[in-house]
Amino acid sequence: MKVAVIILNYNSSADCRKCVSFLKRQEGVELELVLVDNCSPDADQVEALCREQGCTFIASPENRGYNAGNNIGLRYAAAQGYEYALIANPDMEFPQTDYVKKLVEAMEKDEAIVVTGSDIVGLDGIHQNPMLRDGDWHGSFGWLTGWFKRKKTDAYDFINRYTESHYCSKVSGCCFLVRMDFVWSIGFFDEQVFLYCEEAILSRQVERAGKQMYYLADAQAVHAHVKNDKGDPVRRFEHWKRSRLYFIERYSGDRWGGKQIAVVSMRLYVGIYKCFRKIKK
Repeated sequence: MKVAVIILNYNSSADCRKCVSFLKRQEGVELELVLVDNCSPDADQVEALCREQGCTFIASPENRGYNAGNNIGLRYAAAQGYEYALIANPDMEFPQTDYVKKLVEAMEKDEAIVVTGSDIVGLDGIHQNPMLRDGDWHGSFGWLTGWFKRKKTDAYDFINRYTESHYCSKVSGCCFLVRMDFVWSIGFFDEQVFLYCEEAILSRQVERAGKQMYYLADAQAVHAHVKNDKGDPVRRFEHWKRSRLYFIERYSGDRWGGKQIAVVSMRLYVGIYKCFRKIKK
């Protein structure tokens, strides 16, 4: 059982080292760890890590975003003839030594499944998978009521049924297993978004192909993400806005009028958020 593991680095060499150490302990599978550096300042450290640990290092000449960076690794995996690839953020940890094996076994039981995700918990113990399907324009202003809604204590508001395995609509982009023949069929991940909405886009691509996503509750990984490490929140919101606009236009499935309502809602949301940030400063 051979699997390519794609780890996309951008200035996260310390996380990459830790992630590699967890993946080296995986049992029942043969892994090739492919570290793609997205033109980051610490590329030399990641390259040194790969030499030390026997991983494959690929340097991107430019940073074109999350999907484009992962596609570099996926194209390498395709050229090597891999049937499966695991996409894993550098800040993922895998305490279960049979984690990857479990995901592959779940995929092999059902040919309709092309993407499999697991239970993922943050350092705060909050569950991050599986995600609810992105709705149409009718729910565009749900963020207004969301501000006044009581928050869950065990999972994010957009998480659905994490205690049982089942077909699902969307999984987190921080870690998932994908069939390479499906990746080929969609022309690899959509590179028109730089950051954010990758999960929503992949969800729609699976739907359009008549395939399935699956959530495996028995496998669990830790997303050791520290929010403060993400940088300027306003800049990140701008990235999200551009990606969301693209999703609405290309993947939402809404008619023209619905798209316009969704766009107005999104622009209002971002505008209010930016005003709030300025007041807070």
